[in-house]
Amino acid sequence: MTDLALSLGEAERVGRPSQTPRTPLLPRLRQPGAQALTVGCLAVAFGCGLLLVRSPVKSLLALVVVAISVSVYRRPAMAAYLVIALTPLLAGIDRGSVIPFLRPNEAVDLLVGGVLCARGVVRLRTGRIPRLHLDALEWSIVAMAICSSLIPLIWLYLRGISPTNDDLLYALVLWKYFGLYLLVRFSIRTQAEVEQALWLSLAACTLVCGVAVLQSLNMLGIPHLLSTYYAPFGVNGALTISRGSSLLSLPAAVADLAILNLAFVLGMLNRHMGNKWLLFALGGLFLFGVLASGEFSSVIALIVAAFAIGLTTGIRRLLGFAVPSALAGGLALRPVIDNRLAGFHSASGLPISWIGRLNNLRTYFWPTLFSHFNWLLGVRPAARVPVSSQAFGYVWIESGYTWLLWGGGLPLLGSYFAFIWIAMRRAWSLLRVPGPVGVAALGVFALLASQVVVMAFDPHLTYRGSADALFAALALARPQRLQPVGSIS
Repeated sequence: MTDLALSLGEAERVGRPSQTPRTPLLPRLRQPGAQALTVGCLAVAFGCGLLLVRSPVKSLLALVVVAISVSVYRRPAMAAYLVIALTPLLAGIDRGSVIPFLRPNEAVDLLVGGVLCARGVVRLRTGRIPRLHLDALEWSIVAMAICSSLIPLIWLYLRGISPTNDDLLYALVLWKYFGLYLLVRFSIRTQAEVEQALWLSLAACTLVCGVAVLQSLNMLGIPHLLSTYYAPFGVNGALTISRGSSLLSLPAAVADLAILNLAFVLGMLNRHMGNKWLLFALGGLFLFGVLASGEFSSVIALIVAAFAIGLTTGIRRLLGFAVPSALAGGLALRPVIDNRLAGFHSASGLPISWIGRLNNLRTYFWPTLFSHFNWLLGVRPAARVPVSSQAFGYVWIESGYTWLLWGGGLPLLGSYFAFIWIAMRRAWSLLRVPGPVGVAALGVFALLASQVVVMAFDPHLTYRGSADALFAALALARPQRLQPVGSIS
């Protein structure tokens, strides 16, 4: 009888579904990183409680920061999502106007980047040591950063010239973009996350281009609304000259961002990713955004990018989309186009803005650059000179290739061409790849092809908002995205 009872008991235990034993709370708290996270959460909760008593607004902001930090810690892809979605909306706010020393998008970058670094430090205690293997593209970005910072600063020191705050800030620009590239590279790990990042980029660009179109037509009081935070250096007149500077406070950057995302749209249409009519509508809006920028160089960039896209998606299919959209955009934005065409009525036949650009180069930059062999190692990192007679108080270098020589001489110019060559070759190798990685590669290829041409007019490589989007797209368009998650280095 006892044997029978034991047998029945064993059969009953076998027949029950297996249950995973729960780990007690104390052993879980002893796991690596758990104690530090617990102490940190308690400290933050205590701090938020004190802050709530003194300043409800600051306490709400602190809670937002905590929520973002926890989200990024638990799911690293959130870091890239936030950067890609928020940067086009915040990059046009002047440095120091909301947050001391920083633009709001830079504060977001530092926050999510810091959380990722903290997460990496905690994972070190588990024995998971991350390995950073730089490939040819990443070395080319590092080379540009070195040639735009260390080399010109050392050259200043050797000539007995003290660097200004402007020099130090400009010396950090390409390092900032390299950091953003690494942030996206290490936080996005699957093709599904790449696709999500692309859709977030389209959503952000939709807002930017929509505002640009309304601003250029002076509709719905958009210029007045932008004057609160998005007036460059507080000059509201820059918002009412029929140029769509939008949320980037820079018309050419709006056009670059629109071209990149227009390439994304065409890549998605070619791969049947998403609703066809929604993508057609977004593509038309982005084309309007390029025209609303009111920049001749942006129209040239659009033509070059269209040719580059047509090489892979098919010229006939591209024309079937571009021609109707361009005609509709020309009719809708006719006041903007007429205003810009009026610039050709100068005595020389060139737009007045181009004449002013040439005069500034000949007056403030070329004499210094091409004297005493300064073009060999550059003049200084700062890409502007103070001029009190100008509306903004400065004159910027409005020529990308002049900026390269000014900021780092032949080494920076050479490293830029190496970067373009390596990045475009990689993008070309991925253009036929199905899925989101091929879409990201198409955007990179189209924007860089146009950038090589329009860098003759402006330093598009470092334009706020559009440069952030470009380096994020470079991180998305990596061959390793095609491999299993565990093989990504």
